[in-house]
Amino acid sequence: MKEGHEHSTDSELADAVKWATLQRAVEERSIESAFEIYRGHGLEPILIKGWAAARNYSDDKVRTSSDIDLAFAASDFDKALEIARGGEFKGLVLDIHREFKHLDTLNWDDIYDRSQLVELGKALVRIPSAEDHLRILCVHWLIDGGWFRERLWDIHYAVDRRPSDFDWSKCLDVVSPNRRGWVICCIGLAHHYLGLNVDDLPFRNEAIELPSWLVNAVEKEWKSDLRLLPLQDFVSTPLMFLRQVKKRLPPNPITATLDVEGSFYATFRLHYQLGSIFKRLGPSLVGFKRRFSR
Repeated sequence: MKEGHEHSTDSELADAVKWATLQRAVEERSIESAFEIYRGHGLEPILIKGWAAARNYSDDKVRTSSDIDLAFAASDFDKALEIARGGEFKGLVLDIHREFKHLDTLNWDDIYDRSQLVELGKALVRIPSAEDHLRILCVHWLIDGGWFRERLWDIHYAVDRRPSDFDWSKCLDVVSPNRRGWVICCIGLAHHYLGLNVDDLPFRNEAIELPSWLVNAVEKEWKSDLRLLPLQDFVSTPLMFLRQVKKRLPPNPITATLDVEGSFYATFRLHYQLGSIFKRLGPSLVGFKRRFSR
């Protein structure tokens, strides 16, 4: 907390916890409804992030979400999206994923076969295995360039409260060496900033010895009050549009490295940043075209 700001009173903290707990109850009921509706249509999604991450949190820390992230097999995606846009989901905010796209490279069938059903109210909700979900959570956090400091707790608790039979080989050895490094560095950031104990991890030294550029990039993001958002969302607000353009120059080195499947241990970032610009140029132009064709 910055100097000059008063600390929250016990009453304010209690009210915040009550409100977050209420939000959590609403979220849980929404997830139950989402699974009930999709199963009624013969579809079986996998819930990621959000509530699936919050399951690991300690009782004194509440995590809420603004939407429900559901992943579907590619063959079911169009149908899932059509159903989501229908009237059955009135009041629910869904984020529908075509499998795991950039979040993971393990194929859908493998992640599905390793997934688990957990109780939520009267429903059984499908979530990834602890090993797969940790990997997905790490990549998702890094894709945002490290901007969401609070969401680093997802990684902290996923490691700190992992199941006793957690298999690091199933988490790390099923992806490329570069992605393995992403996950380990993300865990290292949770150690560095949130005090995660890594003494019993098989890659302890790697987690402790973080690349200096990564630490600098994360701390730069945390000092910023501007999150990276799609440029086409600001075509009618020139000032915000320019701020978003400025934030992209140069590209966030974390996001750029992930964009081109690069290594966190490489000496330089410039070639990754240039590659990221070219990779994002096409989708950005498509986004602008859709915006102006409305």
